[in-house]
Amino acid sequence: MNIGFFTDTYFPQVSGVSTSVKLLRDELVRQGHNVIIFTTTDPAAKPEIGVVRLPSIPFINYDDRRIAYSGFDRCLKIARQNELDIVHTHTEFSLGMAGKYVASRMKIPNVHTYHTMYENYTHYILQGHLIHASHVRYLSKLYCNQTQGIITPSKLTHDTLRNYGISEKIEIIPTGVKMPPYSDENRVQVREELGLAPSDIVLLSLSRVSKEKKIDEVIAAFPEIKEKVPNARLVIAGDGPILDDLKQISKERNLDIIFVGGVEHDQVDRYYQMADLYINASDSESQGLTYLEAFANRLPIIARRNPYLESIMPNENFGALFDDENTLVETALDFLQKKETQTLQVIDQKQLRKLSSEYFGECVAGFYQEVIDEHTSSLDLTKFDKMYMKVKDAIREMMVGGMLDD
Repeated sequence: MNIGFFTDTYFPQVSGVSTSVKLLRDELVRQGHNVIIFTTTDPAAKPEIGVVRLPSIPFINYDDRRIAYSGFDRCLKIARQNELDIVHTHTEFSLGMAGKYVASRMKIPNVHTYHTMYENYTHYILQGHLIHASHVRYLSKLYCNQTQGIITPSKLTHDTLRNYGISEKIEIIPTGVKMPPYSDENRVQVREELGLAPSDIVLLSLSRVSKEKKIDEVIAAFPEIKEKVPNARLVIAGDGPILDDLKQISKERNLDIIFVGGVEHDQVDRYYQMADLYINASDSESQGLTYLEAFANRLPIIARRNPYLESIMPNENFGALFDDENTLVETALDFLQKKETQTLQVIDQKQLRKLSSEYFGECVAGFYQEVIDEHTSSLDLTKFDKMYMKVKDAIREMMVGGMLDD
């Protein structure tokens, strides 16, 4: 298949969407498909084969996120040159509209992945004065009901879209992750780089450093954890708009927290393998790629409870979920105490495969083919209907003409 991805977010912008898009592209290419990525320009981007960038400007309140302002016809020209069979949009905004334009003009199906639970983000855009939850519901319904198929990463997102009144075909396909080999060398090297002792109990926060990730709750909980576990250390890896604010909070409270900054995608596994526990207080995750990455690296997690995490937790040795910030500390301490007597070596390999990028790619490719077949059938039916009407009209004219002749 020839496939066109349309996304406002792609590397060097670091996010769950960027990671998901790249993983899927790599898996589809590995299967023998051709994938073209249409995305926004970025000051730090380097030329990349198979990636088309459209002129863009920073998004409101998110300087590290961008929106394209032109280039639809260029997309169409390149799409025709590559004889696209299907458009896969990964955004409802600028490139999402470009994808719809291409699909409409080429009369090919448009599959859409609903990556983000926008209702959880509206208050971060001009304090909620510009976009409200009702706008999200209306615009999501308007956009998704004009596609030929929707992919959601979790049942939570699926149910949310149904509640919005979205009636199109929806398939739940969790984003997968690559299954990296474990290396004791990574654990030793990264700890040495960060000045950590082999005996330290390292809590890792690795994500985009933004308000919705609620890293401030993790920082607030850390002193109480350290009081009970004196050799506990907190490492915050990632970059984002509130990184400097969190550093200032840490300094004011005299907390010994290690801020790593941005981590290159190919270095992420080294950090997971260095740590003893992954900790995340976010309540806005629709797919939580960092959780899957932690599982793939055999790293247990402490995270805020949601239906998605409850459905993918491999086994009880791989973490614990808390209900709110008041139970974060208790949950983390209980798990750390249990962890001393538990092994993390035993895991259901079949369940792990369902979290893999390979399985993810296979499921998406199968969904593409299903949508293409249905779309082709609908086009054929339309052609048949037109032909049927022409024949019917011709017969009617013949009958009327015959009656007049008599």
